[in-house]
Amino acid sequence: MEDDLPRAKVDAAGLLSAESLDPYSVSELGERIALLEAEIARIKSHRDKAAAHRAAADMLFGGKST
Repeated sequence: MEDDLPRAKVDAAGLLSAESLDPYSVSELGERIALLEAEIARIKSHRDKAAAHRAAADMLFGGKST
């Protein structure tokens, strides 16, 4: 039943961009950058898989690709 409800939108990027970076050391900032770059790569990979899945479904069922 919960699947029918709209998902709560949490803008993680907005929360991160609002955080002060002053308390972080140069080393910690480097670690943070590495983690964010890894997350960007994960999101891009998921997006690409979803797009490929959608394209395959559109080809199979004759829908329009977006």
